[in-house]
Amino acid sequence: MHAEMSIAKATVGALILALLALVGCSEKKTPAEDAAMSAAEAQYLSDENLWRIQRQEDLTAPDGWSSLIGLHWLTLKSHYVGSSARSGIRLAMGPESLGMFTRDGNRVFFTPEPGVPLTLDGEPLKGRVELKDDSTGAPSVVGFDEGKGKLTVIERAGNRALRVKHADAPTRLQFKGLEYWPPNRDWRVEATFVPHPAGTVLPIATIIGTTENTPNPGALEFQRDGKTFRIEALDPGGDTLSLIIADRTSGHETYGAGRYLDVPRPDAKGKVMIDFNRAYNPPCAFTPFATCPLPPNENRLDLAITAGEKRYGVKH
Repeated sequence: MHAEMSIAKATVGALILALLALVGCSEKKTPAEDAAMSAAEAQYLSDENLWRIQRQEDLTAPDGWSSLIGLHWLTLKSHYVGSSARSGIRLAMGPESLGMFTRDGNRVFFTPEPGVPLTLDGEPLKGRVELKDDSTGAPSVVGFDEGKGKLTVIERAGNRALRVKHADAPTRLQFKGLEYWPPNRDWRVEATFVPHPAGTVLPIATIIGTTENTPNPGALEFQRDGKTFRIEALDPGGDTLSLIIADRTSGHETYGAGRYLDVPRPDAKGKVMIDFNRAYNPPCAFTPFATCPLPPNENRLDLAITAGEKRYGVKH
């Protein structure tokens, strides 16, 4: 908690300095214009600060990405799972004997170890059950260690795996904090949405070696330093489009496997505001147990985007 407060205070301090610099560099204006500009800049920096605080809170939540402790593929018909050395799939944390996972085609069943207190979606679990995987949108959650541990089934390229989280994961308890470039409104750029034919998909490789055909409704084109750049947009559903990008900072100041951005859908004029200050690291920057999509070749930009989240765990 003290570490999180220190990080938040440092972020606020950096934002205040940035605000003073922005106000100090303004051209001579009337007092009313200065006040309006100062208020707008203050609101912008406040919004950025709140977004960054929420970003870290999400990552370090008891079941956030930093709590991952395992990704175990169900390669056999049956697997006995637990933290003991006798288990076919050995958990990094949790009961010595959790139970038996059985595959029947694309269906996964779980038989709990007698006497071990477990829950299924928050309710006591006592007998054999079928578990829904994440392809349904709402996977079943097996809870253990009084709710500190959570296990779900995920589907990737037709295969199933156990994704395991624990609130006491070292990666969560020893989280190093996030680093960013100072927020810069110059990295908020207006892009033009160029639609693709309905039903277009883009093959997206993942860090685990699979490829997923992802809905690709169009591309975003924007100008920077007199050049035109283009980013293919992906549609995860909901109110936003997803951008997966790599740039000249990737592998240096930023995470080598690229960064993500969420942007609004195009307005009535086909315009989209891209705020690169909100470029963020994928889950695989924090844990080896994620299955992150990687930037397609089309989204590898010959541009150094010196905005947003920096490489995790490296002092800059």
